[in-house]
Amino acid sequence: MMKIGLMGYGKAGKAVANVLANDPRYQLCWVMRRSSSEQAHLEGQPQIPVVGLAGLDIGDWLDQHPVDAIVDFSQANSVYLYGQELRRRGIMLVSAISAYTPQHLDYLREMGQDTRVMSSPNITLGINFLLLAAKLLRGIAPFADVEVVEQHFREKPEISGTARKIAETLELGGDRVTSLRVGGIVGHHEVIFGFPHQTVRLIHDSIRREAFGTGAAFALQELAQRDKGFYSFDDLLLEKIRTQLLTTA
Repeated sequence: MMKIGLMGYGKAGKAVANVLANDPRYQLCWVMRRSSSEQAHLEGQPQIPVVGLAGLDIGDWLDQHPVDAIVDFSQANSVYLYGQELRRRGIMLVSAISAYTPQHLDYLREMGQDTRVMSSPNITLGINFLLLAAKLLRGIAPFADVEVVEQHFREKPEISGTARKIAETLELGGDRVTSLRVGGIVGHHEVIFGFPHQTVRLIHDSIRREAFGTGAAFALQELAQRDKGFYSFDDLLLEKIRTQLLTTA
């Protein structure tokens, strides 16, 4: 059973924690957040502590509470707090941070020299399959008009990292992305291909935040089978698809 530590305990982090805590393949050992009371623990799971990062020596904590992998749903700069400690210990990292800068990504690639790292701005299995399908269709029909639509809950201020990733993958400008903020929508992404005489729409809806947890569980399982290095979700998914195709051929 793989031992897991989780960074981040916001809305997404709580949903991911619940999924990992109930997955028989994994043992969720602890959760870290910015601050926490001494008696905090995962709801309904008193054996899983929720600890605060403030004033915590990450190295000492990992020595006393060892894990095989960390899943990060916190914020971009957290990687600087634990990155070197993961490298020293060869601890895997699955990161779902959408706000990484090029500097953050360079740091993650350097970590990949000593351990296995996977980074994706959206870690749901469905959205990453959508990305692959959209890239394939774009290659088949480069003449088609392409637009991206993303919808999220009212309080989300910025364009989603997933929408940016879709636009980047399809080599689209930012003006080809339409953002809507409506009610409590968890996440909706749509890629529209306009052909002569027909339209193709690729749609993904995140119904519950637990979808991030099932994506993290998939990434952990696949990353554990890879060599040291830096991977995207695409890399893991493509290898899985290749394996499936060879099995069914």
